[in-house]
Amino acid sequence: MSVPRTKSTTLQDYKVRLLRVLVYVQNHLDEPLQLAHLAHLAAFSPFHFHHVFTGMVGESVKEHVRRLRLERAASRLKLSSAPVTDLAFDAGYQSLEAFTRSFRAAFGVSPSEYRRTKKPRPLPSAPTAVHYTNDKPINRFKTLKLKNKTMEIKIQRLDPIRVAFMRHVGPYSNVGVTWDKFLPYLGKEGLLGGDSQFIGICHDDPAVTPSDKVRYDACVSVHGTFQPIGDIGVQVIPGDDYAVTTHFGPYRKLGDTYAQLLGQWLPRSGRELRSTPCFEIYLNDPQSTDPEDLVTDIYAPLEN
Repeated sequence: MSVPRTKSTTLQDYKVRLLRVLVYVQNHLDEPLQLAHLAHLAAFSPFHFHHVFTGMVGESVKEHVRRLRLERAASRLKLSSAPVTDLAFDAGYQSLEAFTRSFRAAFGVSPSEYRRTKKPRPLPSAPTAVHYTNDKPINRFKTLKLKNKTMEIKIQRLDPIRVAFMRHVGPYSNVGVTWDKFLPYLGKEGLLGGDSQFIGICHDDPAVTPSDKVRYDACVSVHGTFQPIGDIGVQVIPGDDYAVTTHFGPYRKLGDTYAQLLGQWLPRSGRELRSTPCFEIYLNDPQSTDPEDLVTDIYAPLEN
């Protein structure tokens, strides 16, 4: 007989899944860490893993790996006579200067000073108290407290949404160029009515995906008679249950709201994510609205 999922068992399950990733990262710091493989280890869709990880661990995968490599370099400075340049390259830095800047920011002194100093120095701050270790495996991590206890989330059942879309590949900061190509055509065809929904589907996380490979779909809801033409395609956003929250402010801070929704609320919700992308509905016009006044609804797809 299966055990019903509760909010507490869901949180524990998510912690176990993330712990597998944290252990793997510690044991493979010298290898390329592919997002898809880490997501597979945690049994999360690649669409959602990076937000869940950031929200639960308190730092992105990239930030976590960078900090652990610096902590390992600090340990080797004390325990070995390896040249600092070698330790810099082992930590993933292309130059001694870049390594020294990062090391000083983390430990307050240069690598050479750290090696000479006998008095122990504190480790860099780690939100979940997970640090580099070479003598015993990680067996737990500290659960972050909810950062935003007033965050409003509702569960909403949607009908499928048929949209016309234009694919953008490149930095999210440049998606306006794609919208500027896309909207005039729809306007000319009379497809920007009062009931039109302006939607963004973000397929990749710029924190882990090279900026020139980030994919984003600029979408506008259309009726069933609209057909693809040229660079404009048609897709259907699946219906079903979604967790919905509203982000207030600049688009560049959307990642913070995603991390809170998927990495803090979700593990305590008793729900699981479907393996389809989240999407955003833009409720005002960024060309005529100050960034601090922008309002965006975020939809995260849930399993029933």
